[in-house]
Amino acid sequence: MDAAWGFVRGLGWGRSTGCAVPWRDGLCALGLMASLASLGDEPTAVPAAAPGGGAAPAPAGLATSGQRTYSNPFIDCRGAADPTVLLYEGRYYLYPTTDCKGYDVFISDDLVHWERRPKCYTDARGGVWAPDVFHHAHGDGKVYLYYTVDDPAAPATAKPFAKLVGVAVADHPLGPFVDRGVLVRGAIDGHLFRDDDGALYLYYVLVPGFRITVQPMADPLTPAGEPCEVLRPTAPWEKRDGHVTEGPWMLKHRGSYYLMYSGSGAMGADYAIGYATAASPLGPFARYDGNPIAQRGDGIFGPGHHCTVPGPDGRLWMIYHQKNTAKTDWDRFLAMDPLWFDEAGVIQTRLSRGTAQPAP
Repeated sequence: MDAAWGFVRGLGWGRSTGCAVPWRDGLCALGLMASLASLGDEPTAVPAAAPGGGAAPAPAGLATSGQRTYSNPFIDCRGAADPTVLLYEGRYYLYPTTDCKGYDVFISDDLVHWERRPKCYTDARGGVWAPDVFHHAHGDGKVYLYYTVDDPAAPATAKPFAKLVGVAVADHPLGPFVDRGVLVRGAIDGHLFRDDDGALYLYYVLVPGFRITVQPMADPLTPAGEPCEVLRPTAPWEKRDGHVTEGPWMLKHRGSYYLMYSGSGAMGADYAIGYATAASPLGPFARYDGNPIAQRGDGIFGPGHHCTVPGPDGRLWMIYHQKNTAKTDWDRFLAMDPLWFDEAGVIQTRLSRGTAQPAP
């Protein structure tokens, strides 16, 4: 078992999670058990500021008496990870990795109070990870789910990288989503980005190698042209515990493209978030010198694999997961914290755990 753990740790992934069920029932990916662990150090609010000069006013820190608040974990679903959130007709729909059999849906009107709904998609292939959900509001109005699952057609020599990214479609965020097929094999962590001009780009991670790649799309179902690699693990922080760049998420700000991503192995406490910028969604991308912008410290471990969504307060919020302790395992929970651009265009965030924070 020690040798197996070392192998997975070097790869940086092999997710196994559960939600309101015993963790040891949640076997997926490499088939290794997730370790149960107690709560870590006393949680505190942690600034994750990055240098960049000219900081704009940041969201308020610890909450004061009478304020609406939240605290992390913000949802009672221990083991959930890799979240994506869709804002659809004034309501928030949250989709995390849970039992690796399908995607649970949680709904909220305010990002703080959540109600669990039935699974919107299940897949017999297993290894169901890291969803991304896109509402084609400027097109056919349908909702598209970009899933990662095991690839049963992959040769035995492809393991443990026998994964694929596919797409499923529904009329509503609650589903049911109907599978529309495979988009790319040997890949994980799909994310669809729509630019201001309506052009669509699918970002995903090719494995082995954890190479973030972008594929122009003719529509949410159809690739157009050739994909191109835009990022691979080369920075020291991306190689602390496995050579990993994964979980791509695209933001656009003042005409620049910010490719956010997670680096280092997801099992380790050094899992963290950084970003790179470009003048085009196809790159070339230049890493921010102050990476990572969200990392371990003062009771926070392994923050990563995030999305962003505008809150009811009009600000951007980062929805992500943290590890419960510094141990090497899959003991994770969902968290959210504010994210903003300072006057120099640098992404800032502030992480928290277990402390009352001003609500969105």
